[in-house]
Amino acid sequence: MKALVTGGAGFIGCNLADRLAAGGAQVLVFDALARPGVERNLAWLQNRHGAAITPRIADIRDAEAVAEAVREADAVFHLAAQVAVTTSLVAPREDFEVNVRGALNVLEAARLCRTPVIFASTNKVYGDLADVPLELVGEAYRPCDPVLRAHGVDERRPLDFHTPYGCSKGAADQYVLDYARSFGLPSCVLRMSCIYGPRQLGTEDQGWVAHFLIQALQGRPIRIYGDGRQVRDILQVDDAVGAYLAALARIDAVSGRVFNLGGGPANAVSLLQLIDRIAHHTGRKPQVEFDAWRAGDQRYYVTDVSAARRTLGLPRPTPWREGVAGLARWLAGEPAQRQLAEIL
Repeated sequence: MKALVTGGAGFIGCNLADRLAAGGAQVLVFDALARPGVERNLAWLQNRHGAAITPRIADIRDAEAVAEAVREADAVFHLAAQVAVTTSLVAPREDFEVNVRGALNVLEAARLCRTPVIFASTNKVYGDLADVPLELVGEAYRPCDPVLRAHGVDERRPLDFHTPYGCSKGAADQYVLDYARSFGLPSCVLRMSCIYGPRQLGTEDQGWVAHFLIQALQGRPIRIYGDGRQVRDILQVDDAVGAYLAALARIDAVSGRVFNLGGGPANAVSLLQLIDRIAHHTGRKPQVEFDAWRAGDQRYYVTDVSAARRTLGLPRPTPWREGVAGLARWLAGEPAQRQLAEIL
């Protein structure tokens, strides 16, 4: 198989490309290399897999370049995106062009070739969930509704796009589903919660688990927007990659479907709880600064993963404490420290 991974030099993309190549696939890594540091991920892939990795340095907004890449592929994993809510508020037109026009470029090329598409969406399509009554228990919010508390947010939750980022990712999400419906394109959507793991060089705008660890390891303060009691279910990247491969393997059965993908209630953690755990790994509690809530932020989001596990055959995810320990070890290692020194 020849697989195209758009955004293949990014955090999730390079981990997915690595797994594909290790399994014998030829992988076309399509990436603009716009994010600082991702060129090292591409070099890492090429060093590990040699000729199994073919780089294509191009922009997802370039329809001709996208079409050429799709024509070479047996399957497309579309991960290339503008990924930060904050950036979308500063540059909404660029956010639209990358996330909506870029997705349409992929879909149109795939429609002509009948190439399956697995699309990386986000839980932000559900909005800020302000209608969900919450109670404060210790350092974390939790739903008053015991069913929601036990299982999390499922795919029946109404869409409610907030911020330009939510609108652009949500629009692309719906285009992917409609191309399955209108054109019979084999395609599937994975709405992800917070993914973390090795090769994640998170920033204040995106990739908060790694960003918190990086700040702590370098003795810098961690800035929290809100009160820190907001809760997310975090998923280790190897588990996320497994879901993408499972969706492709079952594409005939799951085409036109959407799955929420996250760590589930067992991996739900507040920002303050994660900082306490970081102190366990660094030997000192990080300095924390607080700022105002950011637009569209969810005080509570935990994924109901039952549909994905049942339909895609996913195993139980990595426990978050074990996964965070693995990320801390990777970030403390020499290769990650060299990469960080170049971009910070």
